[in-house]
Formats: sequence, structure tokens, C-alpha cells
Amino acid sequence: MTANLSPIRRALISVSDKTGLIERAKKLVELGVELVSTGGTSKAIADAGLPVKDVSDLTNFPEMMDGRVKTLHPVVHGGLLYRRDLDTHVQAAKEHNIGAIDLLYVNLYPFEATVAAGKPFEDCIENIDIGGPAMLRAAAKNVDFVAVCTDGSDVDKVILDMEANAGATTLKTRRALSAKTYARTAAYDAAISNWYVAQIEAEALTNDEEIEAPSIRAFGGQLKQKLRYGENPHQKAAVYATPEGRPGVLSAKQIQGKELSFNNLNDTDSAYELVAEFDPADRPAVAIIKHANPCGVAVGNTALDAYKAALACDPVSAFGGIVALNCALDAQTAEAITQVFTEVVIAPGASDEAVEIFSKKKNLRLLITDALPDPKEASLNYRSIAGGMLVQERDTGRIEMSDLKVVTKRAPTEQEMKDMLFAWRVAKHVKSNCMVYAKDDSTAGLGMGLVSRVDSARLASIKAQDAAKAAGWDEPRTKGCAAASEAFIPFADGLLLAIEAGATSFIQPGGSVRDDEVIAAADAAGVAMVFTGMRHFKH
Repeated sequence: MTANLSPIRRALISVSDKTGLIERAKKLVELGVELVSTGGTSKAIADAGLPVKDVSDLTNFPEMMDGRVKTLHPVVHGGLLYRRDLDTHVQAAKEHNIGAIDLLYVNLYPFEATVAAGKPFEDCIENIDIGGPAMLRAAAKNVDFVAVCTDGSDVDKVILDMEANAGATTLKTRRALSAKTYARTAAYDAAISNWYVAQIEAEALTNDEEIEAPSIRAFGGQLKQKLRYGENPHQKAAVYATPEGRPGVLSAKQIQGKELSFNNLNDTDSAYELVAEFDPADRPAVAIIKHANPCGVAVGNTALDAYKAALACDPVSAFGGIVALNCALDAQTAEAITQVFTEVVIAPGASDEAVEIFSKKKNLRLLITDALPDPKEASLNYRSIAGGMLVQERDTGRIEMSDLKVVTKRAPTEQEMKDMLFAWRVAKHVKSNCMVYAKDDSTAGLGMGLVSRVDSARLASIKAQDAAKAAGWDEPRTKGCAAASEAFIPFADGLLLAIEAGATSFIQPGGSVRDDEVIAAADAAGVAMVFTGMRHFKH
């Protein structure tokens, strides 16, 4: 034995996921490794005709309490933790009949999967692994002598190492496995902690109690994909999946196209969250996104109608964009999409004909999900800052017609009210400061991400004029439109620009010290205005 190489003579295996277990156990036996195991894992190995000792043969203590107590024993943890290069440790091991455990292969109880499946509280509790994390952390600490594996791919690496080094593993391999192990146990504990917090918060809401931020918050995820680079080629990046299980880009199946980039993932997520605001049971909806901002959103009687209307809002910006549908992609819509260079299309389904049409565009990524994300479902949103993390609830705010307060002399017509609500739903997903013009279930002009709301109003109007010119229309679609601002209007200038663009109704949160001035300006122009009492900042 050297400081680098450490032989594998005995392995303790205890896994809930037994995929590939027998093949790997057989290979270890062929390499001269003694197998020790627990419960169902031990039975599976023995049934395969492989030699295996039960952990109780080492501890002289039976499993008890429905398997809750089986590996929490000095013989197990001593075998994992004792240093082979310290005489005092070696002497203690001999004195207490503790044999070395050189390889630990444990994958944890499926807590995350149990929660994702919506199982009852008691089932989730029973799927919190105690002995597994304890053993993993012990083995990972003794990195100079013990190889630790949390999944089958780790065992494969150990076997390759052993084959190349006469039955031993290298320190490089063991350190990499230890680092992964601590990340795995941290993510596992984070999932448990955040689940508990969610239970506490749900109970508080039920009892109408104030919800306090936890004094310590844990975050964790598992690598989903290594990315070629981040926002720019000089930035390294990867994407990690959290136990949240929210339907979207990470849960989608990629049917075709090259690997998704960092920007693709970010933009596609924005597109799918936006289009989910519109219930497919009502009518099909399409959102076209560019750089995490919508450049066209529409609802139609068919997906094709919705796509054409969304595209017409800003056909120039749609080039190289992301298209999201709230309904299954059909052949006609697929054919129309292929006429414009598009990076990604995401939908909760696609016909065989649509898939066939897309197959002729090899670089076009097609993502299919099982469901739409629920815009009313509470979950957390994270953003890193220097030295920490900003954490907030996802914006689940939603306004219905009954929530609106008419503040002008003229009340909006039924159509204006409908247009305003549509514009408001879109504004929720547009970067602040924004101005959204909408008419007849479609965006007519979008201004976003500018430091002045006046500039956003002006930009939305310019975009609408450019679209009209490109389409050969007599006038832009902003004539007779509704305008929406995601935050209150501090001065009448933004409102006046919207009116100049053709808006006849306006929706905003209200709450400015100059609300009276803005309302007076709307009354003077004969424009209807409503307050929502809710804002949708998005930075």
C-alpha cells in the first residue's frame, strides 16, 4: 500500500435502487472483493448465487425497528473510519474485532421521488435515510483508504481503477468520489429540509399565521447536464435539477436538435412559464421569446392562429427565438414555424406529422413535456449575489376581472377589459420597466427592460409601427389597444405616450402619489383605466 493506492478487499453494499447491482457485484467478486450487505440488497446478491455476508454477521446485532437500525453500529462505522496508517487505530480495530471496509456503495432511500409522487407525510418520513448518509459521510472522510460510491456509475469507476491498479484505487479517484458524496448528502438533506419548511408554511397558511424565513436555508441539486459554456463562450456552466419537480425545460424530452445551451435553457424556461398563464382548456396560446423577453404572445382558435398572431407582433425579433405552446404541436403549426429560423420549440405534446416536419430541420430543438407548469403553484426562486443568495417565492400573483378597480369616469367596455387582462398576464413575464400593448388576444407592441417607463412605452409603439410596415397594414395594431404597465405610473407621460400609440384602456397597479394626476389625464383623453392593486416587477 502506498499513499496513493489503497486496495479494495471488502465492500459494504446497501442500495434502494438495484439497477445493475448484480453485474457490478459479480465483477467485484471476480476481483477478489468480499461482499457485505443488508436486507433486500443482501438477498438479491445471494439469490444471484454470489457469496455475501449479512451486516448482522459483522455486528452480531440483528436489524430492528423495520430496518431503521441496522448499520448504525461501531463495527460498521469503525470499519469505514479507522486509519490504516495509525497504530492506535489499527490496535483499536483488532481489540474490538473491527474489520476494514474499503468500499462503500450506498444509494439513499428515494426521499425526493417519494415527495415528487405526492405521497403522504408518513411515507415521506419513512423514506428519510439515516444510516445511509451516516455511512457515506464516514467513508468520504476516510478518503485516504476508502472508496465511496453513491450510484452505479461510481462503482464502474472504482472497478476500472482496480483493474488498472491490481485491485487498488487511486487517491485521485477516491477524492473525486468523496467530493461527490458530500454534495449528494448535502442535496439530500436540503431536499428534506425544504420539504419540512413547505409543510410548516402550508400549516401556517391554513391557520392564517405569519410565515417566517428559515434562519438557515439549504440548497442542493443534481447535475442534469454539463453545458458547453454559459452566457458567453468564456464562461463555464452546468445545469442542476432540484427536487421541485416543476414541469418545464428540465423535465422535457428532447426529440431532436443539438444540445441546449445556457441561454437556450433560460429562454425556454421563460417562454414555457409565460405560455402556461393561458389555460389550454380555453384556447391554444403561443409565446415567442428572445433573450428571456417576449416578442409576441397570442391566443387563438387554433395553435396556428395563435402562432401567426404572436409572430406578427415582432417578426424581426422572433428570428432565432424560442416558441412555446400550451397545447400539442400540430403539423400546420410546425410547418409555419419552420418558415422562420427558430432555436427551440417546447410544447406539452406533438403529433407524429409535426415531428416528421421538424426532422427536416436538424438544428431545431423540439422539447416535449408531460404537463404545463401551474402558474398558481408556490415554489422558490433563487438568484445569486456577491456573498449570498436572494430567495423569494415564485410570482404566483393573478388578477381576475372582479379584482379590478375602475378609477376613471369612463368604464372599460367588455372587450377592453378582456384586452387589459390579457396584457396584464403578459406584463407579468416582461422585464421591468415594461409597457405591453394588446388587442384581440394578442400583443400589439412590447417595450421592456428599460430604465424609463416612458422609453418602454415609446419602444412598444415603435415595434408596433415596424410590424405594421413589414406586414403592409394601414395602421399598427395598437389602434384601439389596451396598455399594461407592470408597476404604477408615476407620471402621466407614460400614459400619454400609450394613448398616442392608440391605447383606449390602461391597466396598472396604482399606488403612486400622483395617481390623481394620471387619472385626470386619462379622463381628459376619454381613456378607461383600472387599478389592480398588485405589481409584477421582474428584474
